[in-house]
Amino acid sequence: MFLSASIHTNYPVISLSDRVSSVLQLMEDYDILHLPVVSDDAFSGIVSKDDLLDADQAGIIASIEYQLIRVSVKENDHFLAAVKLLGEMNLSLLPVINEQKELVGVVLAADLLRQLAKFAGADEPGGLIVLEIEKRNYSLGELSRLVETNDASITQLNTTVEPETGTLIVTLRINKSEISDIVTTFQRYEYVIRYYAGEEQYANEVKENYDHLMSYLNI
Repeated sequence: MFLSASIHTNYPVISLSDRVSSVLQLMEDYDILHLPVVSDDAFSGIVSKDDLLDADQAGIIASIEYQLIRVSVKENDHFLAAVKLLGEMNLSLLPVINEQKELVGVVLAADLLRQLAKFAGADEPGGLIVLEIEKRNYSLGELSRLVETNDASITQLNTTVEPETGTLIVTLRINKSEISDIVTTFQRYEYVIRYYAGEEQYANEVKENYDHLMSYLNI
């Protein structure tokens, strides 16, 4: 999943000679917090709305050139590289440049978030189980085997490490919604289950609400 499919070319590009007030108006019009700046057809950096609001409204972008954010991505970069930059820099968009450092367009944080959700399988039907596992005990083969013993399979697996404890957090997307049997299997093998969601959770909530209603009607 490369960035070339997510590039917008219809967003405004500003220059160092543009007035601060004009750029702020552009940001209002496009409902965006950042815009790319070019100088002599080459990418110079990103200007933020916060910096513009603190600047002299009658001045030009060159007066705050030292505050420009010097980050960008290439067309053939993987979208996860862009997601990492957006998270680190807290940006609403990222400029995309070519080998000559010319601006090709921008990728938006909202688009990358949708790509990330698709990449993580968040839009796929099925259940979700989050496990806590010590690194030394992690075995993808065993996780797959335990899921498959319940006539299901893992369609997506992601791992993260908690910095404080070093514990591995494993998120499993399962190809069926009724996952109570899988949860029970993991518990039987002494896995720590941090979270799970599936059809049975909804059914349990409906039953609980029904019981509350019956209790109320019996009063």
